[in-house]
Amino acid sequence: MLNRATVVVIGGGQAGLSAAYHLLRRGFVSAVEQPGAARTFVVLDANPAPGGAWQHRWESLRMATVNGIFDLPGLAQPAVDASEASRDAVPRYFAGYERAFDLPVLRPVHAVAVRRADDDPDGELVVTTDRGTWTTRFVINATGTWTNPVLPRYPGHDTFVGRQLHTRDYVRAEDFAGRRVAVVGGGISAIQLLEEISRVATTRWYTRREPVFRDGAFTPETGGRETIAKVMADVAAGRPTGSVVSYTGLIWTPYARAARERGALERRPMFTAVEPMGVREADGSFTPVDVILWATGFKADLAHLDPLGLRNELGGIAMAGTQVAAEPRVHLIGFGPSQSTVGANRAGREAVTALVRRLRTPAPATR
Repeated sequence: MLNRATVVVIGGGQAGLSAAYHLLRRGFVSAVEQPGAARTFVVLDANPAPGGAWQHRWESLRMATVNGIFDLPGLAQPAVDASEASRDAVPRYFAGYERAFDLPVLRPVHAVAVRRADDDPDGELVVTTDRGTWTTRFVINATGTWTNPVLPRYPGHDTFVGRQLHTRDYVRAEDFAGRRVAVVGGGISAIQLLEEISRVATTRWYTRREPVFRDGAFTPETGGRETIAKVMADVAAGRPTGSVVSYTGLIWTPYARAARERGALERRPMFTAVEPMGVREADGSFTPVDVILWATGFKADLAHLDPLGLRNELGGIAMAGTQVAAEPRVHLIGFGPSQSTVGANRAGREAVTALVRRLRTPAPATR
């Protein structure tokens, strides 16, 4: 089935909903309800329900613990119990937001590939999905990272007889009660999970580099703008970006302090190999473990954009704001400096502003 929209937004999380809101404000209408209108848009979301990646978070991640959930544009969050699970509260807010603005979100729709329809640099793009094909002038990609976990491979990885899982597979600490658990990773999620699991299990913490902790909250006034500037510089140059923590360091949050007091933050250098019953330490000794939890983060889920050849020789994608430098019909939001919720909001507005400007600019004359 072939469909058409002026703008196809891929992803229905915070960034995608922000883009949808700003498209509405700029006069775009639903490509589903008014397919023949001059300026239309649609949001394609691979998830089965509203909420983006939040609906998949672990049960014990409470609203009091999550790091900076900002209001979506145009509709403030309702009052919420700080003890409520984020996997319930945030999706409920997102669902209400979609209803409030009657956003044209189709789900579940998985984007398989985005290609150029022809060689015209101002021509159409073709978005192939598992539920039909869309032709469009612009793609705003807001697919986030949750579906693209980083899973390092160490010698002997496949010989381990215990359980291996990634952060995205984690549900509750009680599943590891009485076990010996190796937690791998130096980010915020690793600290949160260490604190939880160390209450009921024996934990060992492994990171490639010595973690850097600092006091105080992380706000725009205490380092946020400097960090964003660093990420923007990397993105503009087409360099692959690291995790947020690689730019900011770790904060001594209440849960980090609790983990330290429990002795769970005694970091070990990364093990050199995985063996059937445990791991081989950097010093050559052996540590028996029952579970390896890879809290090793995520990378941007952009495989469907590969047919466009956007990556450079460094493996990054050079950007000009939200716009791909080499392909101005494609905008990446919730990417690089806009991975945070407040950044995603701003990126949605910026992407829409840029594509509206391009729509108003006549295509250059050809000879």
